[in-house]
Amino acid sequence: LRYYPGSPFIARHMLRTQDRLMALELHPADAEALKENFAGDIQTRVTHLDGWAALGTHLPPKEKRGLVLVDPPFEQKGEFARMAQSLEKAHRRWPGGTYAYWYPLKEPEAVSAYVKALKATGIPKILRLELTISPPATPPRLFGTGMVVVNPPYVLEAEMGVLLPELAELLGGEGRGGW
Repeated sequence: LRYYPGSPFIARHMLRTQDRLMALELHPADAEALKENFAGDIQTRVTHLDGWAALGTHLPPKEKRGLVLVDPPFEQKGEFARMAQSLEKAHRRWPGGTYAYWYPLKEPEAVSAYVKALKATGIPKILRLELTISPPATPPRLFGTGMVVVNPPYVLEAEMGVLLPELAELLGGEGRGGW
């Protein structure tokens, strides 16, 4: 691959001239690839660091506005519980921030427990978005993707109401997709 894949590259291309991007990557080889892709970019700082640890130390940002995008690797057990706990902690530190937490749709019971844990946080403005491309399977396998957005931009829900059905149709095919 020529570029480090994923959200940091997309986010960088959406920045305005006054914005900055702080990209945190746990895996050394991926952090190095990300640094190489952003070498010389004064708006972007790449740090080899566990993003979970950074939620406590990097918030709130000096600008007092921003988006925290969390894209966990789901390589360890308990990631959903960790996400709910970290979101609650981050929201206490910076209640006005916008947070977007990605998650895989693989085990419906784990997602249900996550949603229940999020409701228990008492965070008032949470938008849950999900896209499926097939029904759940046994044994469990990835059948879709989800994102929880705290303090979402006011147009996001309406825009996703247009975009997600189209993506479900295109990616799911034969009526298997949903949103």
